[in-house]
Order: sequence, then structure tokens, then C-alpha cells
Amino acid sequence: MNQVKIFDTTLRDGTQGEGISLTVEDKLKIAQKLDSLGIHYIEGGWPGSNSKDIEFFKRIKEIPLQHAKISAFGSTCRKESRAEEDLNLNRIIDSGASVASIFGKSWDFHVQTAIQTTLEENLRMIHDSVAYLKGNGLEVIYLAEHFFDGFKHNEAYALETVRQAEAAGADWVVLCDTNGGTLPDGIAATVQRVCTELRTPVGIHAHNDCELGVANTLAAIAAGARQVQGTFNGLGERCGNANLCSVIPNLQLKLNYRCLSDEQLAALTGTARFISEIANIHISPNQPFVGASAFAHKGGIHVSAIMKSSSTYEHIPPELVGNKQRILVSELAGQSNLLAKAQELKLDLTKQTEKSKQVIEQIKELEHQGYQFEGADASLELLLREASGELDSIFHLESFKLLVEKTGDNPFVSEAMVKVKVHGETVFTAAEGNGPVNALDSALRKALVKFYPDIARMHLADYKVRVIDEKDATAAKVRVLIESTDFNNSWNTVGVSGNIIEASWQALVDSIRYCLIGKKRADTQEETSIGQLGLINH
Repeated sequence: MNQVKIFDTTLRDGTQGEGISLTVEDKLKIAQKLDSLGIHYIEGGWPGSNSKDIEFFKRIKEIPLQHAKISAFGSTCRKESRAEEDLNLNRIIDSGASVASIFGKSWDFHVQTAIQTTLEENLRMIHDSVAYLKGNGLEVIYLAEHFFDGFKHNEAYALETVRQAEAAGADWVVLCDTNGGTLPDGIAATVQRVCTELRTPVGIHAHNDCELGVANTLAAIAAGARQVQGTFNGLGERCGNANLCSVIPNLQLKLNYRCLSDEQLAALTGTARFISEIANIHISPNQPFVGASAFAHKGGIHVSAIMKSSSTYEHIPPELVGNKQRILVSELAGQSNLLAKAQELKLDLTKQTEKSKQVIEQIKELEHQGYQFEGADASLELLLREASGELDSIFHLESFKLLVEKTGDNPFVSEAMVKVKVHGETVFTAAEGNGPVNALDSALRKALVKFYPDIARMHLADYKVRVIDEKDATAAKVRVLIESTDFNNSWNTVGVSGNIIEASWQALVDSIRYCLIGKKRADTQEETSIGQLGLINH
């Protein structure tokens, strides 16, 4: 099995994406996660450009890595200056990284227009920069910037630039589709030609401006490249870089190349989600391989087939990449969806045909009213447990009141008063919040915490409101989705009403009930994890 080396540039190229900003601590956490996954090279940043990256390289030396080499990024030396005197090259050496990845110009148009020098001087800059870094004991990866555009316009010169890098001792020559405008056939033909011209191993660095970053990367590997450069979740400037979350499993599971061990590949989804959390971005649900919807099934015919054999509608077992199969229940669902979901939750609805039909009709009616259970698994589980007779009453609401006060230039003040009955005891509490929903949440949990102490670990992580039918203006129904977490797990609940407070209350109560029911079942069935009870692991 042919080996392909994975070069991750999330910490450098990925941070050039709009809205992405990582602290040094963030970068160190991500680097350790990538190392544990088995990534071969991690590009930590550009030590010649900012103090944050200088600090990263200083601190990463103190962390023992098991698999990855740390690479420092930079450019060739400046025109008409010696490589030994170039500040950026010397900072790469001083960074302590064992690998240097430096870019140089391959396109004659860029040489003459962007850096405004001669073609001969550019060749000298490439050769001397690579030779200087090699002379200081570094592994050198030469990045041939804009190579595919340069090859189209002046094939002979583009080839001469990479020959100079090879002659100076480069360990890798990586061809960059910097503008992301080349199609797979062009990538494959060019890579194949370069591989016949060089003895040095070749890599590919593709951008995604035509939505072809992954396809171009796979085409390059098939044509002879043996190093892949990309980012997790496709982060990067403009439209991003080739997405390693798709590149790696395609190479390993579809094309029979070796990138990671099987155990490491099974950590792919967890790594992608970890990085998205650190970067404070949401993974698109329909992202291949690692997205929450990548192996989610909604249509009744699909689910019926999936229950017989998962390969009917899944191209790989999701566990290979650390993901999981999900059965969605909605107005499009048939009985198969419901029974599959009940089986997942270890609920026996299979012998209650009439009851299962009633539940489906109830779900369809609720979704007609505006509920959306495919995005609120916790509310769906509560509904199914009620139908199966497994759901005990946790508490009973007697009443609640909300006060919202605004005086002069002072900020709004929200106060909630809640009266509930728990185990036959009536409890009255009040709490303030930075809004009515926050006040309600605080007052309700304050009433329940003495009966259920573990509720103190739970908090609301996200709150979303969607107007269901805009044409009704202020009288329109709204759908409220609440995400809650106890720091180990998170779950989603839904509420719908023409009154935003009532919709919020429904979702809030479901969230707390779900938390407490999960705790109760975990206490009574120690061998069953909370995850198996249906909590959504993110």
C-alpha cells in the first residue's frame, strides 16, 4: 500500500480564512490533537511575520509530539539580497522547527509584476534560499506558488523553478494551485509531467475556489504526488483549502493509500469537531464523512432499507471515520424511521403497531404546526418515551410570572417568579436574568436544584428563534431551538408557539427534563452510558 504524507496547514493557511483567529493556546491545543491523529507535518505559522507565531514555536518545543514534525513557513529571500542575511529565513532557523516550508514564484507574470525582478534573479532566490536552509540542517519543503498557472503560461520557466529547488537540495517540491482555478484533468497532467522531470518527491497544495480542492488533490495523488497539504474543515483564505476531512478518508478508504492507522482514522470526526470548537465555527451538517448529517437518514424508504443493511444507503460504515448513523424522524418519516429510532433508544415499540402509528401521526401534526424534531433529538426522545410509558413526571408547573422593567437610560431588568410542585412539595422561587428566558431558566433551576443537585452542572449553550410564517408579521408563530450542555454532552430541544415566551418555556422545560431523565437512568443502570440514552455527542 502506497504511503501518502499528510501536511496540515490549519494553523497557518487556515487562519487566513475570514473570521478565524486563534490564540497561541488554541494553536497548541490543535497541534496536539493533530499529532494524536497521526498527521505527519503540522505547519505552525510564519515566525518571520508576527510575535504570536514566534511564541507558538517557542512553546511547542516543550510539548513532546508522537507523530508530527513541526514546520515553519516563510518565503524565499528578497530580491538582490543574500539568503544568509534574510530576516525571514533566519527566523525560520531560529524557530527551532525541524522543517521549513518556503514558497517561491513559479509564474513569470508574478515574478515580473508582483515582486518586480528578473526571471534569472527569481531562480537565484529559490536556489539560494533552499540551499541555505538545508545547510542549517532543516528538512525543506519548497512550495511552488501559482505553479499550475505558471505552467500554463510558460511551461519551460515553471519547470526550471522547481529544478532549481531540487538542485539546491529540497526534500519535497509541492505544486500549489494558489488561485484554485485549475480543473482535475489539468492538475493530473501537470503533476504527471513534473514527476517525470524530478527525482524529488512531489506534493500538492490545492485551494477550493472552484469547489475542486478535494478532487484536485485526489487527481494529483493518482498522477504521482505523495504529499497532501490541506486544512481541517477546509478552512483558509477566500473559499478555503482542500479539506483534509474528505481527502484523508477518500485516499485511504477509496483509493487504497495509507495515510493513518485504522485507529487514527476512527478519530477523524472527533478531531474535526474539536478544531471547529476551538476555532469557534460550526461544521456544516452535510460536510462529508464528519458532518452530523453525513450518515443521517430521513426518508422512510431509505430507513426501511437501512434497517435491513446499512450498505443500502451508506457508502462506508460511519464508524471507520468516527461518525455514527442517525435516523431522523419528521413529517416525511414512515413507521420504519420511528421503529429504528426506538430501537436506537432501546424502546420496544415494535409490538405496538397502533401506538407507533399514533406517534407518527402526532409527529406529523406537530411538524405541521412548526416543530422540527430532526434538529431536536432530545424533544423527540421525550415524546417517544412518553408514548412507550417510560417517562415519569419530574416536576409540575403551577405558574410563572415575568416582569420586564426599563427605567430611563438604565438597561432592561428581567425577573421571573416560578411556582412548581416537586415530589408533592410546592416550591416558589424568583431570579433575575439578562433577558426573560435567562430569568426563567435561572428561577426554574433554582427551584429544582435541591431535589436534583446535578442540574447545577447544566447550562444553556445556544438559543435560536425562527419565525415560521413571516407573512403573519408580529402574530406569526415562532420556533425556539435550545442547545444545552453539561460539559460532557449536549442536546437540543424545541418549542413552538405564537408567543415567544411560551415557545421558549417549552424548549427550556424539555431541556431540563431530558437532563434529569438521563441522570436518573444512568444512576439506575450503571452499565449504560448517558451517550447510549440518546444524548448528542458533539
